[in-house]
Amino acid sequence: MKIVLVAAVALIDKDGRVLLAQRPEGKSLAGLWEFPGGKVEPGESPETALIRELHEELGIETWSSCLAPLTFASHAYDDFHLLMPLFACRRWQGIPHPHEGQKLAWVRAADLGDYPMPPADIPLIPVLRDWL
Repeated sequence: MKIVLVAAVALIDKDGRVLLAQRPEGKSLAGLWEFPGGKVEPGESPETALIRELHEELGIETWSSCLAPLTFASHAYDDFHLLMPLFACRRWQGIPHPHEGQKLAWVRAADLGDYPMPPADIPLIPVLRDWL
């Protein structure tokens, strides 16, 4: 089974809320909420991929020094196995705006379970709640 490496980030604002993005129509798992991020391209580190993805998807800038490894997900989907490190980030430049048709929501940690998420993201919620 093919292994796909995806990096994700919990952007945490000054009020302790976490940014979630809703997958747009036309993408797999459309309508589900997830932590921003994306596939790690060949030659990229997870941190480099996140910096690129945050710029492309949300129009914000951050730096490797602001990405703290938090936990990871390992999940078998029907046609691939997902490995996804989750980083926490409290410092970035700019205001997140959706650049790829996704909806965004700032969510309190206690309310993360109210948002339907892909199966790989669900086990990350208790870790994030405990950390916040």
